[in-house]
Amino acid sequence: MPVLHSNILGEGQPIIILHGFLGMSDNWKSMGSKYAEEGFQVHMLDLRNHGKSFHSTEFNYDLLAEDLKQYMDHHHLGDAIILGHSMGGKTAMLFACRYPQLTKKLLVADIAPKFYPPHHQDIINGLNALDIKNISSRNDADEQLSKYIKNIGIRQFLLKNLYWEEKGVLGFRFNLKVLSEKMEEIGENIGSTDTYKGPTLFLRGDRSEYITPDDLSIIKRHFPLATVETIDKAGHWLHAENPTQFFEKSILFIK
Repeated sequence: MPVLHSNILGEGQPIIILHGFLGMSDNWKSMGSKYAEEGFQVHMLDLRNHGKSFHSTEFNYDLLAEDLKQYMDHHHLGDAIILGHSMGGKTAMLFACRYPQLTKKLLVADIAPKFYPPHHQDIINGLNALDIKNISSRNDADEQLSKYIKNIGIRQFLLKNLYWEEKGVLGFRFNLKVLSEKMEEIGENIGSTDTYKGPTLFLRGDRSEYITPDDLSIIKRHFPLATVETIDKAGHWLHAENPTQFFEKSILFIK
């Protein structure tokens, strides 16, 4: 079984960072560097079918959590602080519930332990509509994608996944075919009886609707020691939209 690709920075207590849907480890490079400067060994992972990690026709949270377990075994990590955003946050939650002995602390960014209806269809439709083999630059791709996705920030986030497969041929790092087919898996919840009784922090963006006040009771049911804090002037990509406050609140919890 292949091991997940990662970027590793620094030395000390391990922090493992899990990106969101259609993201990759590079999205967390700036934040990871800051944690490393504070005396931690930061592991920024590419989850399966994302970034430079392996592609697979199978994709669900059970597998993502087991991929993380295998990664920790491979790198001989006794325990780690697990930080996950969105899809990575769901993975982190499930992992902490299954392997509390490997989870020193849990930090979840802008996702709750509940079911979310599929809501990425416009993005998937836009990506599938790209004539990727006949696109010669990121600007060409952006122009085509803008017909489907108006938000320039989301387009730039997606287009970071473009790379040269060979001379003159662009491709995406993520496995678009499988992720398109398995989209309903992204909204799935952790098990109804899953619990993690260790230190837990949920960070939500004040402009995001992913975590609502009504979710507090659900969060506490699964994570009895959890606190929920808000990042100002931030939507779902809160670590990118307000990195200063995200770092301040997260490092306070981590330390």
